[in-house]
Amino acid sequence: MQIPATPANEVERLHVLRALAILDTKAEERFDRLTRIATRMFNVPIALVSLVDTNRQWFKSCIGLPVLETSRDISFCGHAILGNDTFVINDASTDHRFLDNPLVTSAPHIRFYAGRPIRTTHGFKIGTLCLIDSHPREFTARDVEDLDDLATMVESELAAIELATMDELTDLSNRRGFIMLAEKYLSYFGRHKIYASLVFLDLNDFKVINDTYGHDEGDRSLQAFGKALKQMGRSSDIFARLGGDEFVILLASTRQQEAHIFTQRLRNHLDMIRQQQRKPYQIAFAQGIVEFDPKQPKSVEQLLVEGDSLMYQLKKSTAAFTSK
Repeated sequence: MQIPATPANEVERLHVLRALAILDTKAEERFDRLTRIATRMFNVPIALVSLVDTNRQWFKSCIGLPVLETSRDISFCGHAILGNDTFVINDASTDHRFLDNPLVTSAPHIRFYAGRPIRTTHGFKIGTLCLIDSHPREFTARDVEDLDDLATMVESELAAIELATMDELTDLSNRRGFIMLAEKYLSYFGRHKIYASLVFLDLNDFKVINDTYGHDEGDRSLQAFGKALKQMGRSSDIFARLGGDEFVILLASTRQQEAHIFTQRLRNHLDMIRQQQRKPYQIAFAQGIVEFDPKQPKSVEQLLVEGDSLMYQLKKSTAAFTSK
């Protein structure tokens, strides 16, 4: 069995997938309608909207299977997202990549598979619209076109979610998306006694960048900061732009002292980028770090208020010190 390779942009791809705040959500008619159409159009018993997460593929819509997820290691969709075109296996039992795959040798006894990668508005392949049959079959060029049409409809639905939960400029979660994701995380952390840290960030002298170098350069600095957050973080962390020059991070399984280490690493990374790109300004920030204690859990909103307050105190004290 051939395990799917990891896409070159895996870290960013996973951040975009998480920012949609769609994983582990309830079934929705707008997606189920499309998989029902797919089963009728192609006369297959199984059709899925599959999202490829770190170690699993999770089904936002699932027609014909009794489970909502399987391991990514044995997934066909993990292979499909590696390419740009529809991935077709006519008979998995004769394909060396899949003939001993558990999904082939046992239920659902996959023989035929066709999966068209699903892309976000910025081109990240986060999953597939796929068809599965327990019998070998051919898939014509017309079939590929029809599946592409349905997959485009899935992408349109995802684009609507993206618009509501993601910040268009930085590809991070927006405030709404962050709160939706963080509520799930904190609920899990509370049940499993896991500590976490919320880091509230505010860029220093952002107005100066705008006024001195123009708003386009200000936008590029926000994008650069968002990219740095994703590069320095883990796929288990949540990053968001709350608005303007305010950002927030929820660091999973991280105590307060570790969060301070993370922010210092982020500062070092930003300084390295400035030197490499020879920017005339430095992207700097003030932070407020609040630890989530599972023994005394607080809501997302409480953590945001406390983090904002601590950040403001730090920024105020720093300004008072530098003015002396």
